[in-house]
Amino acid sequence: MNKSVLLPAAVLLAVYGLWDGAVLLSHSDIFPRPYQVFLGIAELMQRGLLLKYVVASLFRVSIGFTLAVLIGVPVGLLLGWFRPAFLAFNPLIQILRPISPIAWIPIAILWFHVDDRAPIFLIFLSSVFPITVTSIAAVQNIQPVYVRAAENFGLTRLELFRRVIFPACLPQIITSLRISLGIAWLVVVAAEMIAVNSGLGYLIIDARNAGKRYDLVVAGMLMIGLIGLILDLLIRRLERFEEVKWGYSDRN
Repeated sequence: MNKSVLLPAAVLLAVYGLWDGAVLLSHSDIFPRPYQVFLGIAELMQRGLLLKYVVASLFRVSIGFTLAVLIGVPVGLLLGWFRPAFLAFNPLIQILRPISPIAWIPIAILWFHVDDRAPIFLIFLSSVFPITVTSIAAVQNIQPVYVRAAENFGLTRLELFRRVIFPACLPQIITSLRISLGIAWLVVVAAEMIAVNSGLGYLIIDARNAGKRYDLVVAGMLMIGLIGLILDLLIRRLERFEEVKWGYSDRN
């Protein structure tokens, strides 16, 4: 068994033991022990709620994040490439970017009411600005020697953008996608606690309010973490494509 499996397994076992021991020593009647959380997950699966809530959360993240990528990457590349456009729109981006997506929840509910559109809008907002800003920076940080070399070969502006600028920006863009997807997964949980009546965020707040089922609360938290890990592993697979592999160090 290699270290990439053995070391995380050892850490998880240690966390399990510390968690169980801490609850036993504190004599807590509220915070659940690990086995109670796993029983809670089994209960949710038996009731058909776990799959339903996971699918609802993933659906919202998929739509909002995809919209953010489809808009953020092209806009960022164009603003980074055309300086007048960057000078015109950058102040607006920098004003909107620091506003927490959570602060938009009342407006999202006002505009879209309590349905899927509200969390999708919040996920889009949380993702589009990091992607856009990173895409802008990726273009602006390209070494001028690459551009001059391409121009010496007689490439048109469109060919230069397609064959040099975009490939050179891909490693930074993929890194921004990893970061933005993590943010989107955080935001959907917060939005579901307020703006909808399904999803893992709703599961947590509903379990807390309906009989203080903290085993289900922690079960929901654990599922959020596990799915977040899976999403990160999936998006990291983009780094293996030959078009972007050159931009990452190959360390074991």
